[in-house]
Amino acid sequence: MKEYPYWWDTVPGSFESRIPDPEPRLPVVPRADVAIVGAGYTGLAAARRLAQAGASVVVIEREGIGWGASSRNGGQVLTGLRLDAPTLLSRYGERRARALYDAADASIAALERLVADERIDCDLRRTGHVVAAAKPSHFADFRAEQALLARTFDHRVELVSRAGQRAEIGSDLYHGVLVDERSLAVNPARLVLGLADAARRAGAHISPHTAVERVDRTGSRWRVTTTGGVVDAGDLLVATNGYTTGAFPALRRRIVPIGSYIIATAPLGEDVANRILPKRRMAFDSKYFLYYFRIAADSRLLFGGRAEFSRPDPGSARRAARILREGLRRVFPDLAGLPIEYAWGGNAAFTRDELPRAGRLEDAYYAAGYGGHGIALATHLGGLIARRMAGEPIDHPLFDDHFAPIPLYRGSPWFLPIVGAYYRTKDWLP
Repeated sequence: MKEYPYWWDTVPGSFESRIPDPEPRLPVVPRADVAIVGAGYTGLAAARRLAQAGASVVVIEREGIGWGASSRNGGQVLTGLRLDAPTLLSRYGERRARALYDAADASIAALERLVADERIDCDLRRTGHVVAAAKPSHFADFRAEQALLARTFDHRVELVSRAGQRAEIGSDLYHGVLVDERSLAVNPARLVLGLADAARRAGAHISPHTAVERVDRTGSRWRVTTTGGVVDAGDLLVATNGYTTGAFPALRRRIVPIGSYIIATAPLGEDVANRILPKRRMAFDSKYFLYYFRIAADSRLLFGGRAEFSRPDPGSARRAARILREGLRRVFPDLAGLPIEYAWGGNAAFTRDELPRAGRLEDAYYAAGYGGHGIALATHLGGLIARRMAGEPIDHPLFDDHFAPIPLYRGSPWFLPIVGAYYRTKDWLP
């Protein structure tokens, strides 16, 4: 079993993050208009946009390009936000809820345009997604949500009862499904490498395998000290999301990294794949400790979830693989004996209210907190914050220059076991 993302083996050549001993670090560019920390979707989309606007840009990445969540996710580009539509409406009222929902929709459209404009070969397809009801009461909730989505958000979804759900998902575990035709599938590693190529073509400089050790504000400029040298920059964008280190304590106090894990089976073959997910939709269920799954281009099943409510550590991939294998057996019993060929984990980043944020924090710009919905949102917010940095008067419902820290939190999520136990109990209750 390979303990790195399946996606890394789908890119041409060798994904550089998989190389045990990368080439020696090159010196960073000593002076730039903008320094960006993090070469994932957010940082690379911002670098592309800023370079197109004429700025000199350096992107600094501790690991290889796309090493974090940008190449570790499940490749599900889903409509909406982490918070469902009823929660958005009850918490924020109709006007703001609609603005937030529309912003998520706009991010998907923006991703499609970017991929087309830059001709990124990343298997982006409009597959739609299904949400499987883990309890009968959840399917009843789907009915209310269907009406709310149509009435308030002008978003149509379909419901399929348990009796007919095998047309969408080859499992009898669930109690009906909700079908949303507007979501996408993507190869995340190909997408992030395509974004890097686009940023370079625009003129940005990318320095992988270069860690930021500290940042200091010196007058109106930034001094960014790295393992490859010092960068003097006019503006700073922190695009580290769930991998934010102590070099950025202000952002670290505002986002919580939580591990998400995925296993990939041996190829199923077309007949079995057609039985498991006949329409090749993205899929997840309605639990708090949810499962999410999809069929890859080579017909293997990718099956993920919050196997542990913690941050990944050196042994977590194998522990999670055992937990997820049992989950796969429950959802698809006929696949119980199928070999698991890949297992890996990565950090998703959450804010206190589970909404993404972008803006300015202690003079540095940031975008973070996508809560597992980051492929389109991270790419779009990266581009939008870059436009603001370039001087455009951009207004957006997820921009926040007054992003409050989480009380009693300094970046080490001591409370995750308590939260995990609470959600497990909620899943267990009828």
